[in-house]
Amino acid sequence: MTGPVYHRKLMQGTDAWLEARRGVITASEMGLVLTPTLKVANNEKTRAHVYELLAQRVTGYVEPSYCGFDMMRGREEEQFALSEYGDQCEPVEYCGFITNDRYGFTLGYSPDGLVGEPGLVEAKSRRQAFQMRTICEHVDLSEAVSIPQEYMLQCQTGLLVSEREWLDFISYSNGMPMLVVRIYPDDAVQQAIIDACGEFEASIAVAAKRYGDALANYPRIFPTERRAPGDMEIV
Repeated sequence: MTGPVYHRKLMQGTDAWLEARRGVITASEMGLVLTPTLKVANNEKTRAHVYELLAQRVTGYVEPSYCGFDMMRGREEEQFALSEYGDQCEPVEYCGFITNDRYGFTLGYSPDGLVGEPGLVEAKSRRQAFQMRTICEHVDLSEAVSIPQEYMLQCQTGLLVSEREWLDFISYSNGMPMLVVRIYPDDAVQQAIIDACGEFEASIAVAAKRYGDALANYPRIFPTERRAPGDMEIV
């Protein structure tokens, strides 16, 4: 078992990047493994994700996902956010993917950028109503400035995988003030992540055994060849 491995030249969104993520529990999907209250997730989406990762490991294939308008806008605006951060704060270095198997299973994280040796950045493109709410509700100068709860698990997983000292969360909405919040590793949250991922991997192992038993013992399961959509004939 090793600590973080940085795949710096891996371009996000490419086939090679998808292959690196295949079958891996990643930071962006941690909400399917653990709830915001740090309870092990146990719902239909969680069970579906167990079978998705198992299928990826068995078939060696990652099915394409739909990219909607918000996702396309977000990808573009996140680049604006990183550029602005580089101008206002510190230079950002690209890194395609980070893996860490220190805990007996592999965790993955696709950072939006690295900052020197100690830091990370995670940029989010927000609709203006959410940006307004974030600034109004999370910037309390009498207390620690916080990040929206829905991003907490992803950011803490990123810190866990990378083993870096801090992460700057960037909340960006085109034409509005950009908010940067620095967060640090939270031992309680990270231990909950490790424990939940261990249980999730155990669920994958149970499903893998059932799959193997079915193939070995049921006579009416037949192998098929994967075909590209253009190769299919409609009859």
